[in-house]
Amino acid sequence: MQDGKSPPPWDPASSASFWINRASRQILRLHEGRLRPLGFGMNQMPVLHALGDGAALSQKELARGARVEQPTMAEMLARMERDGVVQREPNPDDARGTLTSLTRSARLRLPKAKAALIQGEQEATAGLSAEEKVLLVSLLQRVVSNLEG
Repeated sequence: MQDGKSPPPWDPASSASFWINRASRQILRLHEGRLRPLGFGMNQMPVLHALGDGAALSQKELARGARVEQPTMAEMLARMERDGVVQREPNPDDARGTLTSLTRSARLRLPKAKAALIQGEQEATAGLSAEEKVLLVSLLQRVVSNLEG
């Protein structure tokens, strides 16, 4: 440090990032345990959400929405197609591209997955008032904005 003082020792118990990480890992474990029997995973949720209303989107659109690089999305879509979650067909507006949509089976399972996520959210925020939940979401959005900006 400039004034010659050493920084205070790191204390996990008072570190916001420590608790965000711990909560994130616990929530991920909870949701994965409920989604896996339905044939889904948490990393797929941005794709499932984007396609959930019957949309057919390009890999580029899905990557942008999920905030991942296109090669990462290509790998995810290949696994999802292999597992029968999505289907791809030629894009009539782009001969080199494809449009991805949910399979009928995935569309039928999606409501149960959403219900499992809602249940997990309720368990994770049990004991918080409605106002506290709104505040928590707002604060976490600000943290993400700080990190992405």
